Amino acid sequence: MPPRLTVITFVVFLLFLFSILRPFAPTLSVHSSYYRDVFGRSRPLSDWLRDEDARYTVAVEDRQNLIRKYGPTEVTVDSYPTNGHLYTLWDFFIPAFQCPHRVERLGSLGDGGKWMCGVDRVARQEKCIVYSFGINNDSSFESSLLRRAPACEIWGYDYSVKSWGPEINNNTELRKRTHFESWALGPSDRHGENDNPKFWSLDSLMELNGHTFIDVLKVDIEGGEFDALTAFIDAHADQGQLPIGQLQLEIHARDGRERFDYFNHWWMSLEAAGLRPFWTEPNLVYVNIVRGALPELSEYSFINIRGDHALVSERFN
Repeated sequence: MPPRLTVITFVVFLLFLFSILRPFAPTLSVHSSYYRDVFGRSRPLSDWLRDEDARYTVAVEDRQNLIRKYGPTEVTVDSYPTNGHLYTLWDFFIPAFQCPHRVERLGSLGDGGKWMCGVDRVARQEKCIVYSFGINNDSSFESSLLRRAPACEIWGYDYSVKSWGPEINNNTELRKRTHFESWALGPSDRHGENDNPKFWSLDSLMELNGHTFIDVLKVDIEGGEFDALTAFIDAHADQGQLPIGQLQLEIHARDGRERFDYFNHWWMSLEAAGLRPFWTEPNLVYVNIVRGALPELSEYSFINIRGDHALVSERFN
């Protein structure tokens, strides 16, 4: 075979292999209620989510294998090893679930921004409810979301500050679609006259505000997320699904919460409730500011694969 023809044949063969072996990525078809797989076949979103969840079980199995390698039980795993082992706590809990919609970061670069799944689908809703816990004078994420989703309203809570950050406070139009209280999120209610700060459970706040579903839940409460989310999950265990669409969460694995057996059980409770991690971003700003600190903080984004909301229902296509 002539050399030129050999090269052409080889290139064609490589292109064919690439088309077969490229990583799986969902693509909207001409009919927006369907997704195309790597072979170009149209499939309903519900089928794609079911198959993706089956693929997620591989990551769960890999986690168990890693526990056996370094444990061999979860009780004996060191979350932040000092013996030369090449892992940290976060390597056991990877964002192995692929969001079936566009994933993008809203808010400022560095500290403050969050990764969201399907912003455009959320924005197309006639009504959208967002809860944000932990403001700390930075409302870049919330203001970006309000700009992208005109039908969204945001309820914000942070006992350490008295108002939104300047991104909302300095914008009259955005501020009209927000509500703020200097309250704290907790596992139970403690908001009597003499309680300071005043703690509210998530379910109590939803009842107070007249809400039955939260499209976007952001939680950054310096370690309080463990007890608060555990109580929220337990309250909805009988229903089999959580009344949220997605969760943007900063996890603070310290003060005993980093103990591997505790953290692993807590993480599995999120999974059992239908939450699947689709993105993570380690908080290196914290490590840089607090020199010598362990990598205790990490941002995660979860999609709720259950229910009938914008990210999983074809009603919102």
